[in-house]
Amino acid sequence: MRKYIIVTGGVLSGLGKGITTASIAKLLQSRGFKVTPIKIDPYLNVDAGTLNPIEHGEVFVTDDGGEIDMDFGHYERFLNISLTKDHNITTGKIYKAVIEKERRGEYLGKTVQVIPHVTNEIKREIREVAEHDDANVVIIEIGGTVGDIENMPFLEAMRQLKLEERNNVIFVHVTLVPIIDKVGEQKTKPTQHSVKELREAGIQPDIIIGRARDILAPEVKEKIALFCNVEKEAVISNPDLDNIYELPIFFEKERLIDIILRKLDLKPKKSDLGKWRELVDRMNRAKIRVRIAITGKYTRLRDSYISIVEALKHASAYLNVKPEIVWIETEEFEKDKNRVSILKEVDGIIVPGGFGKRGAEGKIMAIEFARKNNIPFLGLCFGFQLAVIEFTRNVCGFKEANSTEIDPDTKYPVIDLLPEQRRIKRLGGTMRLGAHKVVIKENTLAYRVYGKKETYERFRHRYEFNNEYKNIIEQHKGVFSGTSEGGSIIQIFENPQCSFFLATQFHPEFKSRLESPHPVFLAFIKASLGNRKNT
Repeated sequence: MRKYIIVTGGVLSGLGKGITTASIAKLLQSRGFKVTPIKIDPYLNVDAGTLNPIEHGEVFVTDDGGEIDMDFGHYERFLNISLTKDHNITTGKIYKAVIEKERRGEYLGKTVQVIPHVTNEIKREIREVAEHDDANVVIIEIGGTVGDIENMPFLEAMRQLKLEERNNVIFVHVTLVPIIDKVGEQKTKPTQHSVKELREAGIQPDIIIGRARDILAPEVKEKIALFCNVEKEAVISNPDLDNIYELPIFFEKERLIDIILRKLDLKPKKSDLGKWRELVDRMNRAKIRVRIAITGKYTRLRDSYISIVEALKHASAYLNVKPEIVWIETEEFEKDKNRVSILKEVDGIIVPGGFGKRGAEGKIMAIEFARKNNIPFLGLCFGFQLAVIEFTRNVCGFKEANSTEIDPDTKYPVIDLLPEQRRIKRLGGTMRLGAHKVVIKENTLAYRVYGKKETYERFRHRYEFNNEYKNIIEQHKGVFSGTSEGGSIIQIFENPQCSFFLATQFHPEFKSRLESPHPVFLAFIKASLGNRKNT
């Protein structure tokens, strides 16, 4: 029988349910089970594509063009698999499906209600994904916090799932166990109230995972077990860790996987976390540091660039170094041009993705500094577009070159809307999204990085390089080393006058995993290591 694990969160958001869910999934995978993760986001947006990164964090993109909450990236990074947009369920997606069915007359004249029609649609989507993946275990993370009004239909659907699947469903509740500094003891009352809220929804947790600064004290576990009606061994610590990839190893020490296997009546299998342990150990033991500047416009919420940060960690783990990230808000360069000189202190510079005019000129200043000072440079998506603009302005001499996204009336539109985007009015889900083929030119830096003539990478953009300027840039020794199949869309730009200067229209960070780091980030870290300052 297929098994289901439902992960809920209590007390407050931001507890790390995504990492917890990914860690549980990793442990099950290491025991030989085929695991399918599903993320439920209770917001009314159909997907995360129109959400502001400063408000909500990074928008993660799947091969099939799904735009999903950033926690989804942890699933792929931990499990070393590629998922689809069907593995993400939102309130907007569910209600849209129900309303479309009602309009088609599929409910046979019945009054359409949250119960049973919305809850049935939630269960249908979950089971459809599980069946398609032929999963042994489906692990479902419900976003938000128990008690939120938007969570209620999903909790009710999971209550019904438990009734229908009986012993094949367990609930894992992640909750906060705070320490009042002046008192100095771990407090269980928030957890008790959170579990009370969960019970009012008809759900009794089977396992409680306590997020805390430190490991839960034995007496704290006993108290939670007593007041929340769970076994003491089913109260699991989840302390603050410097390295998120340690969590599966820590959970294994807490015997969490053994408790899950017993409660789901799954036959124990020998753990295979050898490679994972080795990589985590490398990350923790690395002494050599490499300083990488991320020059962005969303640095107030650093989760906006979480996949870049993790990709840097993956590559560094393989190279036995530790990345030290220097966060730079590029608007600061626009206020004071002299501040760009702080980039002298870093070993490599990344200009990440983004949208709009704000901070764009500051990013161009960072790119110019990297080029002139021969600092390893990696441009991603918007960073690719701005790298081409900088080259066109400062090498080719077209000082007014720009993107029509930034200046619709620019004299030299080096970056312009994709032709198919010109008639689009609806912004949600209409960009050039998902995996597309990249054809790589031989005898280039890109070819040395990939070691092959073609690859598939994930894209998320509306604007592209304007091919009218291709010959001009090539005449000034700029190299376009990657294109779409047929060559109509430029997808990689490099400057061979620099030791390492690579810019990609795609997002290689979305395909990086701890157990298989992305070649672009491996090459970038190697180059930055070669440029390391003696500090």
